[in-house]
Amino acid sequence: MRSDWLKSHANLRNLTFALALVMFVWVIWYCYTGSGGPQELVSRLLPIALALQILFMYQKEYLYPRLPAIVNHVLVVIFIAICVYGFVYFYLYYEDIAIWRQGSYTKQDFVVGLLMFLLVMELSRLAHPVLFWVNFGLVLYTLFGFLSPLDFFWHPGTTFYRVVTSSTVEMSNGIYGIYGQIAVTLIAAFLLLAAIANGFGAQRAMILVMQRVAGNSRQMVPQAAVMGSMAIGMVSGSGSANAVVVGSITIPLMKRYGVPGVFAGAVETAASMGGLLMPPMMGVGAFLMSEFLGVPYWDVVVRGFALASVYYVSLALAVYLLCVRVLPRETIEALKVSTYNQIKTSIFFLAVAFLMVLMGGLGMGELLAALYTAAFLFVLLLFNFLYFKYVLKDPAVAQETFLGNVRLSIETHADMTSYLTLLLATLGIMIGLFTVTGFINRMGGMMLDLGAWNIMALIFMSFAFGWLVGMGLPPTATYIIGAIVIVGPLTKLGVNPWVAHFFVFLISVWGELSPPTSLTAAISARIAEASFMQTMWVALKICLPVTLMTFAIFTRTEMVVSPGWAQLSDTLLVAIGTCAFAFAMFGRFLKNPAADILLRVVLAVFAAVTLFHPEGHMAIAAAAFVLPVTIYGTLRHRNIAGPKSGPQPQPVT
Repeated sequence: MRSDWLKSHANLRNLTFALALVMFVWVIWYCYTGSGGPQELVSRLLPIALALQILFMYQKEYLYPRLPAIVNHVLVVIFIAICVYGFVYFYLYYEDIAIWRQGSYTKQDFVVGLLMFLLVMELSRLAHPVLFWVNFGLVLYTLFGFLSPLDFFWHPGTTFYRVVTSSTVEMSNGIYGIYGQIAVTLIAAFLLLAAIANGFGAQRAMILVMQRVAGNSRQMVPQAAVMGSMAIGMVSGSGSANAVVVGSITIPLMKRYGVPGVFAGAVETAASMGGLLMPPMMGVGAFLMSEFLGVPYWDVVVRGFALASVYYVSLALAVYLLCVRVLPRETIEALKVSTYNQIKTSIFFLAVAFLMVLMGGLGMGELLAALYTAAFLFVLLLFNFLYFKYVLKDPAVAQETFLGNVRLSIETHADMTSYLTLLLATLGIMIGLFTVTGFINRMGGMMLDLGAWNIMALIFMSFAFGWLVGMGLPPTATYIIGAIVIVGPLTKLGVNPWVAHFFVFLISVWGELSPPTSLTAAISARIAEASFMQTMWVALKICLPVTLMTFAIFTRTEMVVSPGWAQLSDTLLVAIGTCAFAFAMFGRFLKNPAADILLRVVLAVFAAVTLFHPEGHMAIAAAAFVLPVTIYGTLRHRNIAGPKSGPQPQPVT
């Protein structure tokens, strides 16, 4: 009897849940007490996070598919043993390593550091291969920089011992440094909201409600992707996560009503990218920004709302203009959403408002605000679940169970937190090696020399540098490198730190769309069964008007510098300008092509003045012309730009 119980319960999934529960409780306890500080916390939770990531990866498929099963099993056991060893060793000797033995480590300190370093490198090779090869190249560069034939890259080199210690036990950089600490504190706290929302099905409910809000017009169906991604972006902070959660529902819906696969995938890609901008999560870069600037996270969030509002308003207009051109103006049957899902959606938005009040109105710290909001969300979703399941006996809740929802919440939190912890630990190694080699100082000096010649040249050089970095690295890595390399020269030349950081932040977002490594586009294209390259290029065109916002913050600085009425004014100007550019690209004034192009060029010129003219009154005057013309053009576009024969709807399956 006992053996049967062991066989049914002693498995990888339950082991994963047990570790996930440990991390979940530990994060909650830390948010409430702050016990030990972030450096001690990361020394405890990093091994647990790595073990969880190993188990999550192993449940999907073998880590090494080309090797026999027994070899995979043995390697997983070895990896977990390293995590256990690292956890126990730092638990016992954390104070000695962090305080008393800094700069004079024992042989065992080095061995533990080496094992953890190698484990993070190998896991990054499996999960983030581009980052692994960058780090591998940096290790070689750190060891043998004295062999460089170019003076710019030359440095005297260092020992492998220094590579390992700087990446691990020194704890100022590397896997236990500031980036790992942010992952298991601030990010893990906010991920509680996403986990609970996912556990009780609030995310899917939001998507269904957004589909219903989009209405019963065929041309408005793609707006469900825009609004759904905006809603999910509040707690996902990830373009790829948005594409998975929202795209799996909205892309088949768009195709069902005649939207071409490439366009459906591109719309979802562009909409999902907003998950990196949408408060209160705003992606990992926003949490790092608050650390770089030394300000509360709320200060970043309140500025992020301006960027996100411009992004989604401009995107919605661009998508609508394109939909008018490819879809007929027909009514469709409006989606019916159960009361249960409507209430779950309302609870989610109420929780977001609650979080805003705690951070912005009451000035509560980020960790406590996130914890109290998570508890608030959990209690309301629980009452909603119990009422519909046991009082109303609603069929919509028949398949849900309380323990199942709670377990899914805990596992979701562990999956997201362990993934981001591994990512940030990997980036910690990268930045630590950049620092050891002195590369950052040399790059910053070169950019200062360029800026002394012309500030505009520095801005465009910085954008090109960030875009190129973003072609191979994820947004978080792009932001960290940009914040370290680009922000310093810009601020020394008089650019406001907020403007400099948001410039880099927006570059990192657009880097996620850079060919050929856009993960968000790859996911959307796969769901849409469309060409990856075509999907990515169409998404780039849809997002091009909003890309101008990256440069507009240098002239409309109040948008990200001074929250309040001045911020609102500049935000409206930027929104008007980007919407006008969207119409100039995708709209139609007249059926005559030559006259139509001329009018759209004139509109684009006035939009450029609205966005980039340094004199505020001139920008406002241009906006006064641009806004009514854009509205009039949109109304004209509805009547003259429709397809001659619209695509036929696909059968509902």
